[in-house]
Amino acid sequence: MAENSSFTESNIVCYSPTMITTNGIWQGDNPLAYSLPLFILQVTLVVLTTRTLVFVFRPLRQPKVVAEILGGILLGPSVLGRYKPFTEALFPLRSIMVLETMANIGLLYFLFLTGIEMDITVIKRTGKKSVKLAVAGMALPFIVSIFTSFVIKNFITERKVGDRGSFLLFLCVALSVTAFPVLARVLAELKLLNTDLGRLAMSAALINDMCAWILLAVAIAMAENSSTIASLWVILSGTGFVLFCLFAVRPAVMWLVRRTPDGETVSELYLCIILTGVMVSGFVTDAIGIHSIFGAFVFGLVIPEGPLGAALVEKLEDFVSGLLLPLFFAISGLRTDVSSMRGITDGWGLLVLIILLASGGKVLGTMILASSYNMSMREGLSLGILMNTKGLIEIIVLNVGRDQKVLDDESFAVMVLMSVILTTIITPSVTALYKPVTRLVPYKRRTIQRSKPDGELRLLACIHGPRNVPSFINLMEATHPTKRSPIFVHALHLVELTGRASAMLIVHNTRRSSRPALNRTQAHSDHIVNAFEQYERHASGVSVQPLTAISPYSSMHEDICNIAEDKRVALIILPFHKEQMVDGGMEATNPAFRSVNQNVFTNAPCSVAVLVDRGLGGTNRATVSHVSHSVVMLYFGGPDDREALSYAGRMVEHPGISLTVIRFIPGDNVVEPMIQPDESKILSVVTDMEMEQQLDDEFLNDFRLKNVSDETVAYMEKVVNNGEETVGAIRELDNTNDLYVVGRGQGMVSPLTAGLTDWSECPELGAIGDLLSSSDFTATVSVLVIQQYVGTGKEGNESPGLQMDMYMNSDRRAGRASTVMQQRPHSPEGFSPNWSSSSPLGP
Repeated sequence: MAENSSFTESNIVCYSPTMITTNGIWQGDNPLAYSLPLFILQVTLVVLTTRTLVFVFRPLRQPKVVAEILGGILLGPSVLGRYKPFTEALFPLRSIMVLETMANIGLLYFLFLTGIEMDITVIKRTGKKSVKLAVAGMALPFIVSIFTSFVIKNFITERKVGDRGSFLLFLCVALSVTAFPVLARVLAELKLLNTDLGRLAMSAALINDMCAWILLAVAIAMAENSSTIASLWVILSGTGFVLFCLFAVRPAVMWLVRRTPDGETVSELYLCIILTGVMVSGFVTDAIGIHSIFGAFVFGLVIPEGPLGAALVEKLEDFVSGLLLPLFFAISGLRTDVSSMRGITDGWGLLVLIILLASGGKVLGTMILASSYNMSMREGLSLGILMNTKGLIEIIVLNVGRDQKVLDDESFAVMVLMSVILTTIITPSVTALYKPVTRLVPYKRRTIQRSKPDGELRLLACIHGPRNVPSFINLMEATHPTKRSPIFVHALHLVELTGRASAMLIVHNTRRSSRPALNRTQAHSDHIVNAFEQYERHASGVSVQPLTAISPYSSMHEDICNIAEDKRVALIILPFHKEQMVDGGMEATNPAFRSVNQNVFTNAPCSVAVLVDRGLGGTNRATVSHVSHSVVMLYFGGPDDREALSYAGRMVEHPGISLTVIRFIPGDNVVEPMIQPDESKILSVVTDMEMEQQLDDEFLNDFRLKNVSDETVAYMEKVVNNGEETVGAIRELDNTNDLYVVGRGQGMVSPLTAGLTDWSECPELGAIGDLLSSSDFTATVSVLVIQQYVGTGKEGNESPGLQMDMYMNSDRRAGRASTVMQQRPHSPEGFSPNWSSSSPLGP
């Protein structure tokens, strides 16, 4: 009788070694009765379910992990699994062993990739603030869980779980952990990654994550060994494994990295060695008595950042995250049975109480510490909610606890559901609570035109690689920094995010000691930092702050705009997405650079310039001595041209710069642009055109009065009637010039540029900028295309003319382009057209 009772309580499954692959349905075989076709169908079903839920939850701005966990629950006994034919056909008991094995292999490699992508050096740069927040976020949940355990002592001992100490430790780790990768995705979705709150949360979560992995290893050691001495041996052996990886495995991997020169593909043999090492590490830690995922994670941590790590991430990430990892969530879902919860009055309500108290403790501890750093209550509450982000790591902890029989089915189901609920409410809660603090006094000097001549000029120089450095440094020097009118350059190295858990901003210390670079990206950053540091050392009136922004191209413009806002710069300078080849032609280096430039033009909080480099840097080595450039400014009218002339006006103060300003004005035979016959708008359009022309005339008059005695400045007027004559006049210019400075002129409907955009290669540069930078333009002259920032009038008290200027341009930036620019031949009083008779371009 006892044997029958034992038989009915346990599940016995018989396996046939020959039932792996089917002979085919035409032989009368059922594919679902064989292991391989059934496994293929299970993987397909799991991936389709999770991908569908990801698509459904995307408008709700939920992280992918929520959809993946819910997908597993949907396939489990809580929903579809309640229909027995479904379970018996697609997830029979005999197939679970194969499914769990593959899920754990996927988890093994996912934790290996997590270790590769985790930057330990960030912990060194976080400072005491992040460390204290991480400790506060872990300590209070531990205290709350331990205190509450005394209240539910009888509840715990009645369950068929492991000893009380192991149960509490697993519970505390699961409640105190913050899912670093999930938090990164939440902050990116909320556009808070580069805010102070986002950086603080990411640093604290990283420290929290590392502590959680250590505690998990201790918890596993305690759960698997009832003897204290055995647990101690497990912990000591695990520590020895970590030290072996640090002092033996890492130097060996570094040796492999050094044998791969920059620019060469990582050897297939090296990749096979590393992938085999993941399995060996998992086997060793499992044999020690710690879960195999701990070995894979530690092995990933010791892989140095560089071409080897990037190659591993590139080859494994999509396959592991997209195909194998959903199997782990499916297994978690198959283990989650909501029906096992027996009601509020019978136990699991107490577990919910523990979880809520622990989550509240994390929020309270974070808020208390945040208040000591003079953070507002909203910021502290938002940070505490973000620190409650759950996800994959907590699910791993719960699964390990269930495998070790520390958690029963009811505890496991409750904590999985609470993990999903907590993660789900984070995004809407933070969205409602936290709004990035706006500046009480917005900075006014967002343009070159409005910057004080004797004040500091702040520039943001965006650089993709070392090849951009010489031309940018020569352009900085041509801007004529002096002690009376200094410039502050924020040199921003833009790096694509590949494989990392989150984007980051690195502020370089220009006085750091030299050390060898571990990879090409670091080598490029070191080259850029050293070049600008040397320029700062030898130039007068220049201050440089090197930065590196690591982010995906799709959101790189947000980093640029946020940094420009934070640093209060007046001009963002971007490199053109094409580079000059040996034969003189222009070839695109990376199409993504173009989209970054377009997005910056649209969203910048200040003026923007794009530098088309055709030899402005001279040689590959940047020099600031004996700078000598011939600059031509093409003036058609409008705020962008006024901004371009303002920048050229700063350049002309340099003793080695000669400037020629050419104003294009419409002739008598110009074809007038058509105006819509709306009587209510004709008067305002004409008024706007007259106002814009008046602003141009006044600005040019002031510029000429200021430079009337300067022999290095020449002024000309070109009378043209259409776009064709404009092109002809530009092609007649002397080919010995070094730089053209032009306004972007977007939204300007002028008869002088009519038809020039019909075959544009790069319309984002405007009609004239596109013409000068096109491959068909024979002159190999560098081009600087400038767009003036247009605000809403809130940045300061503008003059009526500037307010009209801003109003008109806000319309054209929004795509309405309601203003039609119309100019007539005009020669200001008191000036002769032959004022520039000494100009090499002629009168």
